[in-house]
Amino acid sequence: MTRALAPLVFLLAACGFQLRGATDLPYETLYMPNATSGIALELKRHLQSGSGTRVVDDPKAAQALLQFTEETRAKDILALNTAGRVREYRLLYRVSFRVADGKGGEFLPSNTITLARDITYDDTVALAKETEEQLLFRDMQADMVQQILRRLTSARSATKAN
Repeated sequence: MTRALAPLVFLLAACGFQLRGATDLPYETLYMPNATSGIALELKRHLQSGSGTRVVDDPKAAQALLQFTEETRAKDILALNTAGRVREYRLLYRVSFRVADGKGGEFLPSNTITLARDITYDDTVALAKETEEQLLFRDMQADMVQQILRRLTSARSATKAN
């Protein structure tokens, strides 16, 4: 059994696969206003469980302020069938944010991330498609959190340069 797993382990190591570890942010404390729903809540949970950065409730006690300026979800018609009914939708999820210190300086200027997923649609299984749409938006939100964390981590070089 161990002999069979050895090539698989070497294959994974050769491709650069690495487990996601703790996120190392350049701030010790971070304040997020309105971190009670949506993307802010999921990001706060991720930071509390997987990083050395503490999320604080007082903006005066924070080294950095993370402000979400936009969080929108949209559904656009992508394709129609010959009868003129919707056959495919495109789901869009857009988040804009910025990171500043409490003194007017910026760690990260305004950033906008847009994610899109295509979904087929069928009137006969409308309830199932609605559930699939909710699952896709939840998956997009998890992807968005990872992208925001990568951008926050990359802000380290900008803060150390100053």
